Parts: sequence; C-alpha cells; structure tokens
Amino acid sequence: MKHKDTYQAWTCHDFDHHANLKITEQLLKPPREDEVLIKVAAFAPGFPDMLMINGKYQLRPEVPFTPCMEFAGTIEELGSDVKHYSIGQRVMGTVRYGSAAQFVTAKESDCFLIPETFNFFEAASFLIAYKTAYVALISRGSLSEGETVLIHGASGGVGLAALQLARHLGAKTIATVSSEEKAELLSLYETTDVLVCPGGEFKGDVNAITGGVGADVIFDPIGGNVFDESTKCIAPFGRLLIVGFAGGRIATAATNHVLIKQYSVVGVRAGEFGRIDQVRGQEVMNELLKMVEVGAFKPYIHDVHNFKDLIQAFDVIAARKVVGRIVIDALS
Repeated sequence: MKHKDTYQAWTCHDFDHHANLKITEQLLKPPREDEVLIKVAAFAPGFPDMLMINGKYQLRPEVPFTPCMEFAGTIEELGSDVKHYSIGQRVMGTVRYGSAAQFVTAKESDCFLIPETFNFFEAASFLIAYKTAYVALISRGSLSEGETVLIHGASGGVGLAALQLARHLGAKTIATVSSEEKAELLSLYETTDVLVCPGGEFKGDVNAITGGVGADVIFDPIGGNVFDESTKCIAPFGRLLIVGFAGGRIATAATNHVLIKQYSVVGVRAGEFGRIDQVRGQEVMNELLKMVEVGAFKPYIHDVHNFKDLIQAFDVIAARKVVGRIVIDALS
C-alpha cells in the first residue's frame, strides 16, 4: 500500500453540533509497531460519539479529529511487532475515536477476529455494548441465576446487550423503554416484562412484579430521575450500576438511604476496566466470544446508512428513535 494515498474521513473541526461534521481527505499513514491498519467495512456511531462531538464527553480530543469508536473491517497492513494477525483477516475493534473513516489504525490488543456467525455490521456494533453489559452485570454487579435485574434504556444497543446477557445467565429481567413503539419492537426481539415510562415512573410496577422486594440489580445508563426512582425499587443488598448519564442530569445518592437499605452504588466504565486491569479485560473478551460461539448473542441492527449519511444517522440517534444500533456501511 502506498502511504502517499489518501482516504475519506468524517472530521469534527470544533466542538459543535453533529450537523457540522465534514468529509475530508486524509493522508494514509503506516501503522506503528503495535498497530494494524484496517480497511473499514462498517462502523457504529453511538450516543457517546455524539457527546464527544458536542464537547460533552469525558474525553475531549484535540480538534480537528475523526469521531466514532467502533469498527469492523479487513487488515491491510501490520506493524512490525504485531504477532497474532495477518493481512486479509476480518477483525472488529475499538479506538478512542477515529473509526468514522475508510481506514483506521488500531492497537493489536484492541482488535479481535470477527466470529464466523457475524457479518461486518453486527461485528461493528458488538464490542462496546456487550463488553459494557458483561463488565456491569458480571464483573461489577455479580448477577446470579434467579436474581431479578431491572434494565433501563433496554431498547438501545447496550440495553439489548444487557437483556441478552441477563437471560443467558438465567436472571429474571424487567425492561424499561420510553415509548409504546419501542416496547412493541422490543417484544419482537426479547421476551421480558416491559415497562413504558417516558416520565421515569416505574417504582410501583417494579415492586408489584417483584412482590414488593425490588430488583436485585439495576442497570442504569440514563441517570437523573431514573436513578432517583431506581433507589426506591432496589432490593436490600442490591447493586445499582451506574453505566452512563444519557438523561443529562448527574444524580446525587442519598447516602442515608444507601446505608439503611444496604445496597451498593457501583460505577461501570468498561473501557477503563480493561485498561486498568488488562488481564481481567482480556478474560472478559474471551468469555464474551465463547458466549457468541454458543449463540447467546445477536446484535440487533436498527438500520444501515451509507458512508455519506453519517449526519442523518446521528439525527436518528439524537431523536432517541433507535432500537439496537445504527451502523454505517463504509464501503458504500
């Protein structure tokens, strides 16, 4: 491959609305020693990517930068120290940002062979959602067979992953969504109790379903009012998992209530989990891929957009109308 060649990439020139993203020509660069160069077949924009573009994410890259974290594609070139991959292999992976492009470079350790049962679209939408679900429910939440787990935002990519994992573990699931439309779509894909609660009111229903005990584990990627209400329907000795703040407001825990009911408020950052403890991070991926082999997971693709239509894809994400994930076909 000639490194004087150029490729197209979406570029954020200032922290602003996603409508201001532009396609630019970038110079193709060789991978570093521990990196692989990948021809991107698909990438999956998500809510955190939109927050990063707006300057509201915990990571603020120097501008200009190429957004998006997840990708799937084919290896085009190897760094000199890469040992476990070869040119032409299908891989999926993550970067901190930079996958909204026709080519991306990623560390060897952040790439994984695509399971034979996955196409590029499914592979591009798998890693972050399912790793987040695993780290939350198993590594941090210690969810056990027979326990009840309440999953908020259950129609999103991460929520659906958590539902699938919880059912695989033999847990009882309760899901919340924001509209009847999402509830109908979710019922076609997953078997669970579904609560429609656009106003964030679900305490009574959860307590009724659980016989007044509450949920043993609560998976909360929304925060704000949803967190507040969750503290009113968590079981004694339960685990309230803080996965994100998609609702916009950072909630405050009443520690006297935590003490009296003896539940735990647990932070979950799946990416940092693997960076802090690389051994446990690799174990998580090994277990996830084993589960894929036995058919435990199937990413749900809401829609596939052409490469030039990334802004329209973010419009749909911003409108909170997505069930599962939107994926961009980078070869279109």
